[in-house]
Amino acid sequence: MPLVRLQKFLAEAGVASRRGSEKLIVEGRISIDGAVIKTLGAKVDPDHVEVSVDGRPVRARRKLYVAIHKPPGYLCTRSDPEDRRIVFDLLPQEWANLYPVGRLDRESEGLLFLTNDGDFSLKLTHPRYGIRKKYIATVEGRIGEKELGRFTAGVEDDGELLKAERAHLISANNSHSVVELELAQGRNREVRRLFAVLGHEVVQLRRTQIGPIRLGELPPGRWRVLSPAEVKSLLPEPS
Repeated sequence: MPLVRLQKFLAEAGVASRRGSEKLIVEGRISIDGAVIKTLGAKVDPDHVEVSVDGRPVRARRKLYVAIHKPPGYLCTRSDPEDRRIVFDLLPQEWANLYPVGRLDRESEGLLFLTNDGDFSLKLTHPRYGIRKKYIATVEGRIGEKELGRFTAGVEDDGELLKAERAHLISANNSHSVVELELAQGRNREVRRLFAVLGHEVVQLRRTQIGPIRLGELPPGRWRVLSPAEVKSLLPEPS
């Protein structure tokens, strides 16, 4: 394992958040091979040193990457004060330390990743990395080529520019249209807002792809662990 910042290792081991881990370091509660560390910036190789909190050894947590087909009606959160259904209801209890990579709103469905790897989550959700996601939306009304062009040109909503990298009409009639959109910005409820600006309500929304990983035949409510090759394929090449 390469050298990692001490607070990052502590956060990924589930001791505390990075900020909380920094506080533990400054308070002198962290030691490396028995030596107390009180200054930030230290790096460790957890395979070759023992990191302890208040004298108790900390073990590196195995990184896990899970793909799930989120059904509609489930929240992408680890708990809900109103006791509504959450995606973690569909996972083994021992995976309660995972967290969603990005979000799908409650009524949307489709591909969602969960992980305990903060760097992986950042690189899949931060706009600067431009990870593309595909959605299939069923909307009220007929969508035409002119509207598809507006999606790719960009529309403004609430001070934000919403834009699809690609828009493809799958089918349309006088009551409903089915459209595939490919997005890279990751703005909140972006697909629904894109259609709302043009006066169309989304009645069904499914995310079918993130980067090169497709939802495929994974049934609603089921999950699978991503392979190391799939994880690598999702991460941007180092510059």
